[in-house]
Amino acid sequence: MGYPTETTPSRGHNKILQSFSFRRRRRIPVFDPSTGEGICTVLSSSASQVEETVANAQKAFDSGVWSRATPLTRSKVLSKLARLLEERIPELAKLETRQTGRTIREMSAQLGRLPEWLDYFAAVLRTHQSYVAPTQGQLLNYVERVPLGVVAQITPFNHPLLIAVKKIAPALAAGNSVVVKPSELAPLTVHEFVQMAEEAGVPSGVLSLLPGGHRTGKHIVQNPLIRKVDITAGTSTGRQLGSVVGSNLASYTAELGGKAPVIVFEDADLLSAVNGVAFSAFVASGQTCVSGSRILVHDKIYDEFMALFLQKVESIRRRMGKPSNPQSTMGTVISPRHLQRIDEMVKRAAAKSTILVGGERMMGKSELDGFDFSKGSFYPPTVIADVGIEDEIWQEEVFGPVIVVKRFKGETEGVSLANASKYGLGAAIWTNDLSRAHRISKQIQAGLCWINTHHRNDPSSPWGGMKESGIGRENGLEAFHAYTQSKSTIVNIASAEETRQNDDWFAETSDNSPRRYG
Repeated sequence: MGYPTETTPSRGHNKILQSFSFRRRRRIPVFDPSTGEGICTVLSSSASQVEETVANAQKAFDSGVWSRATPLTRSKVLSKLARLLEERIPELAKLETRQTGRTIREMSAQLGRLPEWLDYFAAVLRTHQSYVAPTQGQLLNYVERVPLGVVAQITPFNHPLLIAVKKIAPALAAGNSVVVKPSELAPLTVHEFVQMAEEAGVPSGVLSLLPGGHRTGKHIVQNPLIRKVDITAGTSTGRQLGSVVGSNLASYTAELGGKAPVIVFEDADLLSAVNGVAFSAFVASGQTCVSGSRILVHDKIYDEFMALFLQKVESIRRRMGKPSNPQSTMGTVISPRHLQRIDEMVKRAAAKSTILVGGERMMGKSELDGFDFSKGSFYPPTVIADVGIEDEIWQEEVFGPVIVVKRFKGETEGVSLANASKYGLGAAIWTNDLSRAHRISKQIQAGLCWINTHHRNDPSSPWGGMKESGIGRENGLEAFHAYTQSKSTIVNIASAEETRQNDDWFAETSDNSPRRYG
């Protein structure tokens, strides 16, 4: 696609990109996936920089400037950061669109919700309570949640700022020092957020950013000072990093791959289901871990559903254009390498399955606005039928706007097909039968199950997967607790006289009365 080997910051983003200065370190170019044009060059963090940054984070933690700050102090800083972020949403949405190729419509809506995560965990700090354990004897045992120490977060390209904020908010609320490595493909908005955090009052060293690729991530995770690693990545990456984390006896949260099933029953509201499936499959160009990529439709309505659904897909395809155009429906995939991988998977599937629509990278001009698709990494919404459950396109995550559709005849078959996957992150059920909805949800092997909707997310709602989709949860009190550990303080409240009488285990006496033990 003619990507340049040397890039400089574009004029429109000089303020944002000026800190990525040029030095003699490995340069990682950041491109606009819709045009192939360079945005800037990010300098990869060296092993020595990783070590220094983590050491500084540990020093900040040990100082207590944040780790021992009162909950009210941390809450006020998070609330201020939420307001600063709110002010800059329009600017950051444009930058997200440029670095990811996703439409401005998507990024404006998504980023508009991010202050909620900061506000939620600010509120947790003001309302969360410790407790007194019912310990035996004249003892007072109070249990607090205390921070872990220095924690590392590795975030992906598909939702650069959303996923970073989801992880950073509970980690900071808990009092940790945080080291974040954003994706080398889309690091710019996370960099801006880290700068905003300092402006809001997060002390120096408490939130640090280390740009770089897989090598940088490995250096971070290997550092023995890191007490927790939280990643969003592919399952193979999750396994590799998990083995390193385990050897350091650190905590681990991993949101990994997915192959979400969407089950459409015969009693579902047809138009709502069509619209919902289209959203689940093609928002973010299918680049989400909960993308509805396996569509299971009841045999009684399959033909009617597919006729309406393919009309919807064609409408999406027809209205694709320049990602910065508010009318554009769907953007690019992240890079030429990802585009090639998607294309190759679909071509292998075509040898034994039926491509109903799509299936070739996009060329030519947009019907919407004349934008030249051939310059960027555009792939159309693609629907594949006649797929076996053992086929690659059924089993493996495509991470693009490619879905498979399959008929089923009853609840048992529908559930069996839904669970015929090594993944278990998200799933959805479309039905107007309330009893069935709850019944089927209980049988679906997924950490998230939506009914008559898809991809709903909230700072209070735990988010994470089963099976090979990961371990641990983001969001809610579970996330806050995962960034803390419990600490018991046990106080003897007996009088001195009672203590002398009952607690001298080695007393010189012929008295055989029982003594306290434990």
